[in-house]
Amino acid sequence: MENTSGGGSAAAVPAEIKRWNWGAFLLSWIWGIGNNTFIAFLMFVPLVNMAMPFVLGAKGSTWAWQNKRWESVEAFKATQRKWALGGVLGLGLFAIMMAGLFAAIIAMLKNSEAYEMAVRAVNSNPTAVQMLGQPITGGFPNGNIRVSGPDGEASLVFDVEGPQGKGTVYVKATEALGQWKLDQAVLENARDHQRIDITGADDHPAK
Repeated sequence: MENTSGGGSAAAVPAEIKRWNWGAFLLSWIWGIGNNTFIAFLMFVPLVNMAMPFVLGAKGSTWAWQNKRWESVEAFKATQRKWALGGVLGLGLFAIMMAGLFAAIIAMLKNSEAYEMAVRAVNSNPTAVQMLGQPITGGFPNGNIRVSGPDGEASLVFDVEGPQGKGTVYVKATEALGQWKLDQAVLENARDHQRIDITGADDHPAK
């Protein structure tokens, strides 16, 4: 077949390259720059950007053939395989970065004073100890901590487990002048959903 690449939208496209393009799907506008397919910049248009990866995946090979001059079909296919590999590697790197970020956030929350105070509060509360047994260990916390200078606030939730049962702890804490305190800490028993206030030394039912 005559090499029709770079001939524009009217150029005939070899049937063997009319297939899904993983590089276009995964790398979108980056792939578009490298393949003279600038319609890929629609990725920056709200709402349209949700559909564009799929449009590029389906039509990318056709557009790349028509928009850029290629030595041959084989050269085109080899280049698109490299783009696909780059997309897979990029996706893997992004996944690793997100996992690392998630792990860093969890570590920050678990090492926070608010979390450690709440774990100590559970272990020092007689009703909680009777309910769950001892030692009581805390799981990974969810929530947020905001700090501004010497002041801050935390809102956390995490699972706890002892030899006799499991539960969930809900925590609100504040920091003033560099000193953290528990404003409210509540333990909910996983078995019967009974709640107790573990904020202070004396336990009493939570409101």
